[in-house]
Amino acid sequence: MSIGVYYKYGLYEEGTGKKLTSAKYDEVFGFVEGFAKVELNGRYGFIDKTGKEIVSPKYDYAREFKEGFAQVELKGKWGFIDKTGKKIVSPKYDYVYDFKEGFARVALKRNWGFIDKEWGFIDKTGKEIVSPQYDDVDEFKEGFARVELKGRHGFIDKTGKEITPLKYDHVYDFKEGFARVELNGMCGFIDKTGKEIVPPKYDDVYDFEEGFAQVELNGRHGFIDETGKEITPLKYDDVDDFKEGFAIVKLDKRYGFIDKTGKEITQLKYNDAKGFKKGFAKVELNGRHGFIDKTGKEIVEPKYDYVYDFEEGFAKVELNGKHGFVDKTGKEVIPPVLKN
Repeated sequence: MSIGVYYKYGLYEEGTGKKLTSAKYDEVFGFVEGFAKVELNGRYGFIDKTGKEIVSPKYDYAREFKEGFAQVELKGKWGFIDKTGKKIVSPKYDYVYDFKEGFARVALKRNWGFIDKEWGFIDKTGKEIVSPQYDDVDEFKEGFARVELKGRHGFIDKTGKEITPLKYDHVYDFKEGFARVELNGMCGFIDKTGKEIVPPKYDDVYDFEEGFAQVELNGRHGFIDETGKEITPLKYDDVDDFKEGFAIVKLDKRYGFIDKTGKEITQLKYNDAKGFKKGFAKVELNGRHGFIDKTGKEIVEPKYDYVYDFEEGFAKVELNGKHGFVDKTGKEVIPPVLKN
């Protein structure tokens, strides 16, 4: 006859060895937000760091705490408990997601299908700010959530109010206070009131960075500001986001930089360029590398095989397999004499 050994788990205090709970659980999971999930006879609950059961093992399943709440399942339905173990929502939803920005997505199955669901939101009191009614919803970001119904997209605010009619083919998350929207294959922007600061008229648009957004029409690129005004004519082959107040632009396979007024601070002459970092940008000309400052001046003319970013006021430079350093004036404080 073979004999099996059953293991049980509990908690003890590291260092002192003090027993906090008896070894009675089938499983003790890691602590998250001060609480650990425990399993006993296929049921789940939670204990705190003193070993106290804030929820006895009674749920069919449970997930770890996030933003102060944990998902719990009972008889195929989901709800939430808080850190006292109190049910803020009795298990009644078919699907739930964790809280983000104070709200959680919840769903009920539609009568006519297992996969089809109706989505809404609850707040941290368990109140439905939006009853399950949408075909799909996304989590809140910058105070707004994307929603979809019958193939049309828009946004709701944290009161559940639709700030836009659900009319767009697609919408993207807010960033820097604006969201990209698409309609009939064209792209534009809305602000947080739902107003179109740019009607969908561009072939493509990109998120705002440092107060400006890339836009594209008929293969030409430029920038708009937060009022929707084009600060540059759409004339470039390509552009990159603003970094430290300046953006790389490309025309006829040559690169240069513009400032936030749209003015070119350098000639478009470089074979390649990198965005500004700590006040300086790397540039390449005819296979040689150097630096420009924010006036567009070459503080290090392109003459090195490679240059590295500035760190603590100095940049490493490479020439003929040897390394040296330049300072922020471009002076070689150590000529390239050092080997790796």
